[in-house]
Formats: sequence, C-alpha cells, structure tokens
Amino acid sequence: MKYLLIDNSNTRTKFQLADAEHLHDWTKWIPTADVSVDVLGKITKAIHFDAVLICSVVPEKSAIMQEFFTRSHPLHVVSCDSAMDLAIDYPNPRQIGADRLANAIGVLEKYQVPAIVIDFGTAVTFDVISAQRAYCGGVIAPGLGAMNEYLHRKTALLPLIELAEPAHAVGKSTQEAMMAGAVYGYRGLVKEILLKLREEVEGDVTIIATGGDAALIAQGVEEIHLVDPQITLEGLRHLAIKNL
Repeated sequence: MKYLLIDNSNTRTKFQLADAEHLHDWTKWIPTADVSVDVLGKITKAIHFDAVLICSVVPEKSAIMQEFFTRSHPLHVVSCDSAMDLAIDYPNPRQIGADRLANAIGVLEKYQVPAIVIDFGTAVTFDVISAQRAYCGGVIAPGLGAMNEYLHRKTALLPLIELAEPAHAVGKSTQEAMMAGAVYGYRGLVKEILLKLREEVEGDVTIIATGGDAALIAQGVEEIHLVDPQITLEGLRHLAIKNL
C-alpha cells in the first residue's frame, strides 16, 4: 500500500509519499496558508496513493484536507486515539499535539529510550519518551524564526535577518549583533531547558533534534546527539501502517 503522509504545521505543510518499508523520493512543501481544495487537486493530480494520513496542528486546514480526501481515499487523522506502539503518561492526552506524538513514535522506531526529541519549528518543542516507551510531556517555547520576526515587527529600525552561524559574538553591525543574539541566545535557551529536563528523566538519555533550525542550533549544543530531519515523517509512516 502506498501512503500520502501530510504534516500540516503552522508555517508549512509537507506532502510525502511512503509505503510500509520506507519514505519515497517524492516530497512537496507549500505554505500552510496556501492549503485549499484547488491547491490539493494540483498537488495530487500526478501521483498515485492508496490512503492518506494527516498530522495537523491547524484545525481549519485539517478540515479542508479531510473533506477533500475522504471523497476518494481511506483517511486517518493522527490523535491520541490513533493505534500506536507508544504509551501515554499524560493527564490530558487530547492536549498533545499530533506532531509531538509523531516525533515520539519516530524516536521509538529508530533510537534508544529514554529520549528527548527537540523539534525546531514555529514553536520549539521538547518531548520526553521514557524508558518504559511512554510519552511523558515536555516543554514548548517560541521558535527561533518567530522570535526573529517578532523583533523585526515590534521595532522601528531592526531588520528581518537571514539566520546563520555568527562570525563572532561582538557584532560590528546591527545585523551581526542581531545574529549573535538570536543564535547564541537561542542555544542558551536550549541548553538550559535540556539541563532541567535531564534532571527529571532517569537513565542515559538520547537527545535528537529535528525541524527547520535544528542543524544551525545543534552544531553549538553538545548535549544534542544527532539531527534527524526525517523523524516526524518516519513517525507518520509507522502511524499509517498501524491505522490504515
């Protein structure tokens, strides 16, 4: 069976073909704001798939996609009710974002637990998977890109900068000073959160980073063991196998 996996986040929506064995080469990204019936028709016109799995944190766009795909394909929307090889140790499972469940399942399939998976997106999320293979909760903080954009929008003179590794800590221009503040400051945020999480997680913890800013931030955070840009999609693939 061939699956169309959809990762519908606040900023971007990714479409990925997969089967029970692996992710396929075909991938498509669009801005989440562009998700519509017309755009979905154009994206899927030239590809074949047997079933659809949607992982969404944007209810309005999820509703559009559900209405579009249920006309023609079996469909599953990821939630805490999905069949999964993950226990949930959390007071209100319905508050857990579908993307956070997908990340946890991706970790279970590929890495040793206990583990912490950090997803650098519009928000940065830290999610803990225990040695008992249970989702335990985590931390949510503003994403690096969102902080950068907010600083630009709320000030009269500060520009919107392209984030990259700073050349030095002492900025010789407004852009350099902002770059140092963003990247070095954000690494400090990540390190402090990881320090507190590791105090509460028993065992030798594996720490995995994913998401758009993962590679940039992880290269200066020695606590992060590896960067895996496919961890969410691997989790969705396993959810598709269990639920479709």
